[in-house]
Amino acid sequence: MSRIAATFSQLKSQGRKALIPYVTAGFPFADVTPELMHSMVAGGADVIELGVPFSDPSADGPIIQQAAEKALANGIGLALVLEMVRDFRRQDSQTPVVLMGYANPVERYDIKHRRDDGESAFVRDAAAAGVDGVLIVDYPPEECAAFAARLRAHDMDLIFLLAPTSTDARMAQVAEVASGYVYYVSLKGVTGAGTLDVEAVEAMLPRIRRHVSVPVGVGFGIRDAATARAIGKVADAVVIGSKIIQLIENQPRDKVAAVAHDFLKEIRTALD
Repeated sequence: MSRIAATFSQLKSQGRKALIPYVTAGFPFADVTPELMHSMVAGGADVIELGVPFSDPSADGPIIQQAAEKALANGIGLALVLEMVRDFRRQDSQTPVVLMGYANPVERYDIKHRRDDGESAFVRDAAAAGVDGVLIVDYPPEECAAFAARLRAHDMDLIFLLAPTSTDARMAQVAEVASGYVYYVSLKGVTGAGTLDVEAVEAMLPRIRRHVSVPVGVGFGIRDAATARAIGKVADAVVIGSKIIQLIENQPRDKVAAVAHDFLKEIRTALD
């Protein structure tokens, strides 16, 4: 059983919902991420989504795009993201970490660190660093069976996005290869766009669950405790990203972790 599956199983037995914050690795300071991750766990995070900076995202709105641009300017690439996870693991062996990003950095990493045996260098090194799951926005499920199998061989999960426009056929495709959880994008648009329609989310989740047996997390548009609590009543997990990025982007180095901690503590209290 992966760390993600074990975490969701434990939360279910406690009647609790997962809190999954997202932060961009290397933002707002190149060296702050491991400390920030620990502070989010202390604030109540159950799983951490760690964004891999990329210059041309397709799902991220302006807030997370700007965070990625700053992280890239700070010199952060996938190899350094894996080092951050290794650093985090020196003190935390329990909290699942999911890398969220795009195909280009992963493919480039595999080319740069190509293995003689044909195995994926990214999968090998991510597992060794302590990564628990991978969400690659532009990897379609119909092309991912082999990749998912390689991840599962290392107790890592392949996580997919579903959207309000996802058809039943698409959900069935995702169900064939997804593990850990699926991430339901609650809005038609990019991260941080629009206002969340809780009733629409509530209506969509039973349809998703007819196809998908893993837990369902909901994100895109959750910005405060009230919305998180409402989504937590119907979803298995609440994912928050853009709001955290906004809160920490202009903080001095020594305040970043504390600001994230205090915000997540408020969300955790609301969920519980």
